[in-house]
Amino acid sequence: MERAVLSIQIIKNITNGFTDIIGEGSFGVVYKGKYNGKQVAVKKLRESSQLSETDFEKEVQILKLVDHQNIVKLIGYCCQREDPTEQRPSFGSRDVVEKFLCFEYVPNGSLDKCIYGEPSKLGWDKRFKIIKGICKGLDALHGQGRRIIHSDLNPANILLDDNMEPKIADFGLSRIFGENQTHTRITNSKSAMEYMAPEYLQRGQLSIESDIYSLGLLIIEITTGEKNCSDDELYTTDFTEDVRKNWTNMPYIKLKYPALSSDGYRQVEGCIKIGLNCLSKKRKDRPNSANIVHKVDQIGAGSSSVFHRPHLFGRK
Repeated sequence: MERAVLSIQIIKNITNGFTDIIGEGSFGVVYKGKYNGKQVAVKKLRESSQLSETDFEKEVQILKLVDHQNIVKLIGYCCQREDPTEQRPSFGSRDVVEKFLCFEYVPNGSLDKCIYGEPSKLGWDKRFKIIKGICKGLDALHGQGRRIIHSDLNPANILLDDNMEPKIADFGLSRIFGENQTHTRITNSKSAMEYMAPEYLQRGQLSIESDIYSLGLLIIEITTGEKNCSDDELYTTDFTEDVRKNWTNMPYIKLKYPALSSDGYRQVEGCIKIGLNCLSKKRKDRPNSANIVHKVDQIGAGSSSVFHRPHLFGRK
C-alpha cells in the first residue's frame, strides 16, 4: 500500500486547523481528522522529541514495511519546514521542520482503559481475541525477515477497533535489526519502564526478545485483569510470583471466570503458561513470536497437547 506524502497545508485541512486533540504524550500530540472521506489520527511530533529528519525518514520506512490487520496503518506523512505563510517574530527565529504521521483512526481507544478489574467483566472471548491479535501483530513485526523491534509494547500502545480487534501502535523507538544483530543499547528512552525486560533495565540492552518479555506481561495482564505493578512502583517480582501461585491453579481460575466452558478454562491456563514462558530472565530462553502464535492457535483450536510438556515451548 502506497503512503501519501502530505504537505503542511493538507495536514491543516485534514485536522481542520488542529482543532480536535484526541491524545498527547511525550513524543507529540494526536489530532482527529478526515482524509479521503475517512477518519484518521494525525500525530504531530514535538520538537523536543529530538527526532532528526533522518531518524524520522527511517521511522517512516519502518512503518511502510508493515501492512497487517493488527498493526495501525500509516496513511501518509509530512516532513516539511514550518509554514512560511505564518507570521512569526524574526528576532531569534530559526527554521523548524514539522513532522507529522497520519494513521488510520481506531475508535475504541487504548487497551489500558478496559482490561483491568474483574476479568469476567470484559469476558474471556474478547480477552482471548485481543491476545491472539497482539501476538499476530508482533509476529508481523518480528517475522518474515523484517526483524522490526517495537521497544515500547504496553497496553497504552494497543488500540482497539469497533470489533475489539487490537492494533499495535506508537513505534516511538522502533528499529530494524540486521540478520546477525542480536541486541542494541538504548541510553535515552521514554518507554513504559514497567513493561521492559530485565536486561534493558539493568544494562540498557534492547532486542527482539525484549519485545517478547513485554508481550508476556501483556498476555498475563489481559488474562488476569491485574496490573503488573501499582502506579507508584517501577516493577515488582511479586506480580509474577502471585501469577505462578494463583493462576496456574484451576480452582482459582474458575473463581475468577465462573462460567467458562472446559475449552475456555484450557485457553486461560494456556495463556498464563505462554505469558510466564515469555518472562524468562534469560532472553534466549524466551519463545519467538512465531512459536507463540502457533501455541495460541493450538489453544484456540482446543488442542490439549499444548499442556503435555513441563516446558510449553520445549527445552532449548
